[in-house]
Amino acid sequence: MDFPKELLYSEEHEWVKKEDGKVRIGITDFAQDELGDIVFVELPEVGEEVEADEPFGSVESVKTVSELYAPVSGKVVEVNEDLEDSPEFVNESPYEKAWMIVVEVSDESELDKLMSSDEYKAMVEED
Repeated sequence: MDFPKELLYSEEHEWVKKEDGKVRIGITDFAQDELGDIVFVELPEVGEEVEADEPFGSVESVKTVSELYAPVSGKVVEVNEDLEDSPEFVNESPYEKAWMIVVEVSDESELDKLMSSDEYKAMVEED
């Protein structure tokens, strides 16, 4: 299981990478492992607003369909179009190739509610 130190994490198993007033968001190694083989990813359009703790899309695996929850609020400025044709990237490379959206954060204080790598690791190990 991989928990990159430079990322922040949500209780819903999304990771967040800060990038100059924006954040890049995806699902964690733990989440993709729990879901199994990902066969479809549904993401919002560029320009859409996302709300913290509200669904912004979904991932479908051979086992189930799971909602993706926005860890922060803001405007979607980039969407990973590669996942449309290659949803398996979520399993193969959750932190590099399988980022999902880039959001212009509307409230920076929401980032303070996210967990560090160590806190997230402790949470998933408790489950």
